[in-house]
Amino acid sequence: MQKVENPLGYKSIWRLLASFSGPTIIATLVYSIYNIVDQVYIGQGVGYLGNAATTVSFPITTLMSAISLLISAGGSAYASIRLGEKREDEAERTLSNMLLASLVLGLIYMAVCLLFIKPLLRIFGTTDEIMPYAMDYAPIILIGTPAMMLASVLANMARTDGAPKISMFGTVLGAALNAVLDPVYMFVFHWGVRGAAIATITSQYISAAVLLIYFIRKSKNPLHMRLKRKYLKLDFGLTGSYLKLGISSCVTQGVGAIMQTIMNNTLRYYGALSPVGSEVAISAVGVVTKVAMVMATFGIGIANGVQPIFGFNWGAKKYDRVYEAYRKAACSAVFAIFAMWVVCQIFPEAILSLFGDEEAEFTTFAVHALRIILFFTFLGGFQNVSVNYFQSTGQVMKATILSLLRQLLVLIPLLLILPRFFGLDGALYATPVSDVCSTVVVACFMISEMRRLKKMIQENSSSNQIQI
Repeated sequence: MQKVENPLGYKSIWRLLASFSGPTIIATLVYSIYNIVDQVYIGQGVGYLGNAATTVSFPITTLMSAISLLISAGGSAYASIRLGEKREDEAERTLSNMLLASLVLGLIYMAVCLLFIKPLLRIFGTTDEIMPYAMDYAPIILIGTPAMMLASVLANMARTDGAPKISMFGTVLGAALNAVLDPVYMFVFHWGVRGAAIATITSQYISAAVLLIYFIRKSKNPLHMRLKRKYLKLDFGLTGSYLKLGISSCVTQGVGAIMQTIMNNTLRYYGALSPVGSEVAISAVGVVTKVAMVMATFGIGIANGVQPIFGFNWGAKKYDRVYEAYRKAACSAVFAIFAMWVVCQIFPEAILSLFGDEEAEFTTFAVHALRIILFFTFLGGFQNVSVNYFQSTGQVMKATILSLLRQLLVLIPLLLILPRFFGLDGALYATPVSDVCSTVVVACFMISEMRRLKKMIQENSSSNQIQI
């Protein structure tokens, strides 16, 4: 039988980066559009109170994503390394285990949050004016939890399986359906905020179904992973092995939910003390956060796309390719986000008008918030790729520290300190200051790591020459 070599080990890095990161960027961008589309239609049809409801509900989705990333990012990194070691059966066992883990944890999360939904929304910053809209939106979104988690797991594993286009297709299909169903449910059926939530979960279930079909159907390529009945059982030893690789991504999202909660409550408190008001402040910053998410998708997409390249070549001890992949991915991520940043700084009013412009006070404050909050956003691309590098190469502690750095160790303290001196503007300035501080620390880590990687390349080259 002729031996088949995985293209991750020999194809041009630029080609691999384009083929994996291109579809991944589109998939990640489209995924972020799930919430963006909701806010656009809600802003146009309901107003800024409806958008505020999605903002205070967002920590629920973020915590859901944190659990999902614990499984999907960790499992994908683990499977990539196993594939690099030519242990395909172990990768397939991981795939089946991830599917079961995502369904079990998704159902548990959904049940717990639905049971305590009103207290949770209060914790996340809801005011009395926002609460009715939030109660129409958040409980329905929670019903989509199992589908969202399953879709995330299967999309990540499709990329690891060398099928980034399948991953992209599943996500794009869901987002397209969401964009079509949103206006139908909101304006034709007159379901308001509730209609936007129903459209979102419908599209999530369809995305999960499409991706599941890919892993069920047979493939002639022996390198492709498939769901097999004999592996469909929870192996807690295997689960622990891959979950630890997903800790950094999970912690990042989990801390993100804490940060969003602190931000919402800070905006509620200091907004009430300013002429802007709590509801306008929460709604405007929520919209700017969604714009920032779209910008960040380029960095996240490139970082996720390069993950299987890192993992496979690290497992195969092709350290020169790991080094090359890191340099090219980091530069690409920064440049891509910077291009988006220029557009946002030049045309803020045009971008924000998509979310409704019936309130002049809302638009004025939203433009002010956008210019400040997004000022150093392009630095995030470098951080995304760096954290993913450590995660993909099994350096869990470093990945976790850097994941915690920006939000937990820098941004959250700034959100608690700066508003005491600068009021509502202090909450806005906390973001660009944290972007700069965290980038400096990540750069120090990476300079040391690149020196170590160069040494490994030299040692590996010397060892190969001796064997020859």
